[in-house]
Amino acid sequence: MATVLTSAQSSDVQIKQTKILIDNKWVDSVSGKTFETINPATGEVLASVAEADAADVDLAVKAARKAFNAKSAWRKMSGSERGKLLNKLADLIEKHAEELGTLESLDNGKPRHVAMAADIPLVIACYRYYAGWADKIQGKTIPINGDYFCYTRHEPVGVVAQIIPWNFPLLMQAWKLAPALACGNTVVMKPAEQTPLSALRVGELIVEAGFPEGVVNLLPGYGPTAGGALSRHMDIDKVAFTGSTEVGKIIMKAAADSNLKRVTLELGGKSPNIVLADANMDEAVEGSHFALFFNQGQCCCAGSRVFVEEKIYDEFVQRSAERAKRRTVGNPLDTKTEQGPQVDNEQFTKVLSFIDSGKREGAKLVAGGDRVGDKGYFVAPTVFSDVKDEMKIAQEEIFGPVMSIMKFKDTEELIDRANKSIYGLAAAVWTRDIGKAHQIANNVRAGTVWVNCYDVFDAAAPFGGFKQSGIGRELGEYGLQQYSEIKTVTVKL
Repeated sequence: MATVLTSAQSSDVQIKQTKILIDNKWVDSVSGKTFETINPATGEVLASVAEADAADVDLAVKAARKAFNAKSAWRKMSGSERGKLLNKLADLIEKHAEELGTLESLDNGKPRHVAMAADIPLVIACYRYYAGWADKIQGKTIPINGDYFCYTRHEPVGVVAQIIPWNFPLLMQAWKLAPALACGNTVVMKPAEQTPLSALRVGELIVEAGFPEGVVNLLPGYGPTAGGALSRHMDIDKVAFTGSTEVGKIIMKAAADSNLKRVTLELGGKSPNIVLADANMDEAVEGSHFALFFNQGQCCCAGSRVFVEEKIYDEFVQRSAERAKRRTVGNPLDTKTEQGPQVDNEQFTKVLSFIDSGKREGAKLVAGGDRVGDKGYFVAPTVFSDVKDEMKIAQEEIFGPVMSIMKFKDTEELIDRANKSIYGLAAAVWTRDIGKAHQIANNVRAGTVWVNCYDVFDAAAPFGGFKQSGIGRELGEYGLQQYSEIKTVTVKL
């Protein structure tokens, strides 16, 4: 059994904002509707939040379009001034880090100490990284035939819709907002309906930092209504989405059927995590445990297909099961907690159904397999061995704390099996052989490959997927390309 923590720790953090942000003003939804956001650790209601739909999207897009007008304060602002605003926002987030970390924990269920140690430092670093880029977005001069002067300009795309997920609410907000604003775009963002609270609090800090009216608009609401209206809107120039591949296809179709708006998508994954026989066993077991169970297994890049070389398979399975049984599950506000609840009842039920599927199809359950407690949405850290490639738990994205361990004999067979997936988001290899590490990294079709580590992120390192794991890249210099249009100017001399 996983170690269960039941010590009661609470927080007196105040939920300061539950309305919609349009044109730097906090307003109710046009319909007057609200929805409840739930604490997944207890099932209790945290707050009622204004529910945006198509009418609110129209108002927000008008505000963003006005802010993008060539004569607006935002468009006249220099890159260095945009950078100052982004740095000021980073300073305010740092100032309110404890409050934001607690909101994130209450609304999402992740352990507060994890949010404080991992999520928020990356959020701050992302804003500061793109603040540094804001005055360095530049084109080139190009020698062409004839008596001409030819150059390029990198210009903002325009009004950008951004739809972010619930697994890393603060971080995904930063990954989307920072490059878009550095390039000079205006934004209409929809936070996930499961986790709107930290995004709305950052909205207050955006206003406090001094961003002009209409530059950032925040619309909490549901995917089919608010998200669908953003994807179909005729006056939005681009939509950026992070979430499931299924919804990504819906958004891409809506973008094509409307005004052919630009699209970037960061979607699902079923990432191969490869352990060779010569790997440091202690590091491989702990690293693979982290790769799968971090954030309650709710990571698009989770190392959910663990391929282990035959020679060490039995030992790896045994030690991985023992580690999963030691994992502490419980109150996200307790500093000893490693794993909180799944984000909501829907996700909780989905994960348990995958576990049932693994049992039915003949995988061997060596750890977990049940819910934890009778309150909240807690799932025991679960490990299956003897998993076959064709099993549902090896094919589909579970998005929960369920590890599938598979055996392989040689690397040629391994590469084919690792690539036999509709996804291509991430991969990892654990080995002491640098030649094998590069061979696997070069041949696995994935947007990110980690060697002897996992989930190492930096604002400067691009992230995105091959195949049905997405289109485009976030972070780094490559992230700026997703929010820029390239204009060629040719002058006769």
